[in-house]
Amino acid sequence: MSVYIEKETELPFDVEYEKIINDVIAEALDYMGCPYEAEVNVVITDNEGIKEVNNEFRQIDAPTDVLSFPLIEYEAEGDFSAIDEEEAEDYFNLETGELMLGDIMISVEKVKEQAMAYGHSKERELAFLTAHSMLHLFGFDHMEDDERERMEAKQEEILSNCGYVREA
Repeated sequence: MSVYIEKETELPFDVEYEKIINDVIAEALDYMGCPYEAEVNVVITDNEGIKEVNNEFRQIDAPTDVLSFPLIEYEAEGDFSAIDEEEAEDYFNLETGELMLGDIMISVEKVKEQAMAYGHSKERELAFLTAHSMLHLFGFDHMEDDERERMEAKQEEILSNCGYVREA
């Protein structure tokens, strides 16, 4: 597993962000039964940086907490059988042999804001946004209620497995 983390901004709080991100990505890969070594790119940015990308790609001129850019189109959520190993250049980093899942962009300002708003730690919020985004990289969405409920349950299981549970 390769996780490439790029910091466009400094974190406005002290957390072991690399450990949190790596732990959650590793657990998400295990949880989903990914049969390949995988590669994920993560960009840590601020509200202005994520607002620019949100506007460019989604035509929403506002900051958001996390953006996901999956590189795989799944026939069904998390179904890796659709990946054609014969077309390796479409799915795999030819230098490392790792499955390229996609990119994640997280606003650290939103991590701080939402942790306060939801009454839990910044660590838990960063872990949550990473798990949420990983599920998007596996083809999950939350446009319909049943999709949202299924995705939320999977997020909570991943976070629980990593020890990032909601504080009482």
